[in-house]
Amino acid sequence: MATSLTQFVLRPGTGKTGKPTRVRSNFFEVTSFPTGNIHHYDVTIDPPSAPPALYRKVWKAFEDQDGQGILKGIKAVFDGRKNAFSPKALDLGEEGAKAYEVQLMDAEAQSKRAGGGEFTIRIKKAGEINMEELNRFLTGQNSSSNNVLTAIMFLDILIRHVPSTMHATVGRSFFTPAEKRPLPGGAEVWQGYYQSARPGVGKMYINLDVSATAFHEAGRLPDLVAKYLGRRSIDELRRGISERDIKKLEKQLKGLKIQITHRGDNKRRYKVTKLTPSPAERTNFKDQDGNEMSVAQYFGKTYNMRLAFPFLPCIVVKRDIFLPMEVCELVPGQRLTKKLNEKQTADMIKFTCQKPNVRANKIKQGLDLLQYRNNPYLQQCNMTVKPEMAVVNARVLPTPQISYNGSTPDGTFAPQGGAWNLRGKKLAQGAVLGSWSVVNFASQVPMPAIQRFVRELCQTFIDTGLNVVNRQPPITMADPQGNIDRTLKEAWLKAGNAAKANPQLIFCILPNTGVPLYAEIKRISDTVIGIPTQCVQSKHIADAKKQYCANVCLKVNMKLGGMNLFLSPPQIPFISSRPTIILGADVTHPSPGDMNRPSVAAVTASMDARASRYASAIRVQANRTEIIADLGSMVKELLKSFYQSCGQKPERILFYRDGVSEGQFQEVQTREVQQIRDACLTLDKSYRPTITFVVVQKRHHARFFPMEPRDADRSGNCQPGTVVDSGIVHPFEFDFYLQSHAGLQGTSRPTHYHVLHDDNNFTPDQLQELTYRLCYIYGRATRAVSIVPPAYYADLVAARARFHRRGENWSDTEATSESMNPDEQMASFAVVKPELQKVMYYM
Repeated sequence: MATSLTQFVLRPGTGKTGKPTRVRSNFFEVTSFPTGNIHHYDVTIDPPSAPPALYRKVWKAFEDQDGQGILKGIKAVFDGRKNAFSPKALDLGEEGAKAYEVQLMDAEAQSKRAGGGEFTIRIKKAGEINMEELNRFLTGQNSSSNNVLTAIMFLDILIRHVPSTMHATVGRSFFTPAEKRPLPGGAEVWQGYYQSARPGVGKMYINLDVSATAFHEAGRLPDLVAKYLGRRSIDELRRGISERDIKKLEKQLKGLKIQITHRGDNKRRYKVTKLTPSPAERTNFKDQDGNEMSVAQYFGKTYNMRLAFPFLPCIVVKRDIFLPMEVCELVPGQRLTKKLNEKQTADMIKFTCQKPNVRANKIKQGLDLLQYRNNPYLQQCNMTVKPEMAVVNARVLPTPQISYNGSTPDGTFAPQGGAWNLRGKKLAQGAVLGSWSVVNFASQVPMPAIQRFVRELCQTFIDTGLNVVNRQPPITMADPQGNIDRTLKEAWLKAGNAAKANPQLIFCILPNTGVPLYAEIKRISDTVIGIPTQCVQSKHIADAKKQYCANVCLKVNMKLGGMNLFLSPPQIPFISSRPTIILGADVTHPSPGDMNRPSVAAVTASMDARASRYASAIRVQANRTEIIADLGSMVKELLKSFYQSCGQKPERILFYRDGVSEGQFQEVQTREVQQIRDACLTLDKSYRPTITFVVVQKRHHARFFPMEPRDADRSGNCQPGTVVDSGIVHPFEFDFYLQSHAGLQGTSRPTHYHVLHDDNNFTPDQLQELTYRLCYIYGRATRAVSIVPPAYYADLVAARARFHRRGENWSDTEATSESMNPDEQMASFAVVKPELQKVMYYM
């Protein structure tokens, strides 16, 4: 029911199903905020393009002198870029605009780039924010508007103004080095807080969460160089540094801020432009008098300094100032923007993973750090924040009954606590495995061990309900550095010849978790040969655990077109009562800083009335574009596949769309819903199925904490099936939070579902229950998952598609793709073979 209040969907009430409970949430109620108009000013500070932190200092200096009169007794807040807000009008004369000169005495500000410490602030009136309209929006009396969004932005900037002058700021978060922990490779984790002003039902809230991010470790460069290159100490480099290592260091240091230590108190700061290819003792230049000498000689002569590390390259700053590394320190508080490597990621997760009660206490501490209480800016605007976490109504939805094969006694059951196992169960529809072969890329594994593993695996397959016709597949020994294309084609032939039948599967044993070999196997099997492959790591071969074999079995059965488990039709009436297709979609983007590689869009679609088998479609599109450019043709393909598999056209479409942020809701809704509609009409002019479009979000900062230990599960989190659709959700649109999974470690992150379009007139109970039940039939796990499976599968498909690029350099984790332009990049992605697009090869 879209109305004039919203172009999306009005909340059709709140759900009733399930056991009512109350949970604490990391939202803090704003008990009062300004009712009078707020004056909005446009601020320009020259010289331009300095970082926000510097502009904040300039503003602070301006404020300290009462804004040369205009800020007397007025607490105006500034966002560090373009906007200032004030509860009282500023006297800017007739024109409503004035310019002011400000002098900064700070070493950083006095650099040439920042105009030697002289700044001009220009302030002009931009408009007034009507705060009353925000109130009416919160109570559902008027729709969102630019004014409402600016009012929320103002509250955001108001609560951020004081902390931003005290802490390192990244986006909406503040970080402090107080509890920093080292990471390998010269990085460190800083703890911090995220805060954001969020509209709720009838009230504003502040969403406050702990967050962590990686920073560059500060300190003397030579010590850091050893860490960057993974050496125990700098002495290991005395014999000289390879060209490759210098390249690596340059990549690491380029653009970072350093300060010099060899000129007493004058700790000038510079940005690193590059490194010299030669060490300090062999890097020559001409001094003022035209005498040629090396950097090491110059420092000996000018500063009476004998370089301790003349074998290290020099840092180049400005155009051509050479600085030996030992006189440079990395300035603290510089965020790491590169993608972390495996070891760094693992350590980062160790540090940031906190039990729910620990996290809740940390969040409460953050309340004091962020100074809501005695904050003159908040006081002047009459803004007060309740110092306790909001307690919200929640419900725990009933657990569905899931079905494996009916031939076993407990083939259908309701799992306890969101997890179960396969003991004594057979899969719902076991596939037939007749024609297959094994390739061993791990030379360290002896033949008898492989044969033993294959026996064990086949036994588990049979116990779990697969029909293994050929229990002695041919085994090929292969070189992981060799020609993978040829190896896999030979394995394919062997499989076919041994079974006198079309090959179904190639089983690969890999020496380790290295990406390059895995990527190449998948590229060739998915796009060249067109056969599912199952990779296992060699370490599991020696002692093949039953549980491990059973997990492999879940994946193999789905790759062969079997069905692992399902929900009985009465539990999913929306899907089983009329032909219905469920789609999941996701767009994944390349790592930060890579402006060349394309983004990958993936769509998956259910192919049966049980919604357990999915087909998929992939497209590559322009770098970092969020809208799925070719959604129409992808949906058309998938609708055709559905028709081939079920013999009918779907009358209803339920589309779960992952990876969209709030700012893009409008564009995604208008463009993607239209593309789905058009795709239907191109198939048949009268074909108009009903469409429901739901955005799935995991990247948000809402967290829930059980009130009583008895309400918690084993991990201390809320029970699986906890749903929140009141209080801290949107004031009037149809959205809800659902934590569908049982926590394993840390604090569980509920998934946020927001309905942007609904022709199917879902009630909250219907959509919440359907979404929750689907989370129990994710094919490759024996637990309820945290995000609805079609969206999960789309994510897997998109991740797999990254491996389909020809000529990708997987061994260098930091390699960006400079050698090809974006069009060549897109063309370098190979297409998945059509016969695989219909099975779940990406499991």
